[in-house]
Amino acid sequence: MGRRKKLNWNNFKSRVNNQRGANVVAYTNCGWSYSYVKSSNPKAPVKITIETIFNEDKSWKDDKRINDYVLLHEQKHFDVAEVFARKLRKETSEKIKTGADFDKYFKLIYNSILKEYQDFQRAYDGETKNGMIEEKQSEYNRMIAEELENYKSFKTS
Repeated sequence: MGRRKKLNWNNFKSRVNNQRGANVVAYTNCGWSYSYVKSSNPKAPVKITIETIFNEDKSWKDDKRINDYVLLHEQKHFDVAEVFARKLRKETSEKIKTGADFDKYFKLIYNSILKEYQDFQRAYDGETKNGMIEEKQSEYNRMIAEELENYKSFKTS
């Protein structure tokens, strides 16, 4: 799912609202996964694959309260995951060429970008009040679109 996936309500398959609070209308569980192929020779090239993921079985919706606007807010959570997957691809492609580089830098790069990602997702929900502040939601929509564009050379085909 490395390409930008367009979500629809059928993607939200969890029957359980794992989020606390009666105000939660939907919840998106997304992020990225990675795999790598590394030789025992520390000088040999390493191949790292990073994919954006949407966990349908952990993503939930309240069927009685969902609408297109809520879906747009949830789509942006997934788009943010894609932005940060692209950032991770960029950092790893620039800094990690060999198995030795991987051993030295991957965890640091991964943890740094993961923290940025988590902070961004929290700020996004906080500042938009889960999408309820339309002006803030519009600002984030623009910002996320710009970031996707800025890192477009690091998307997967």
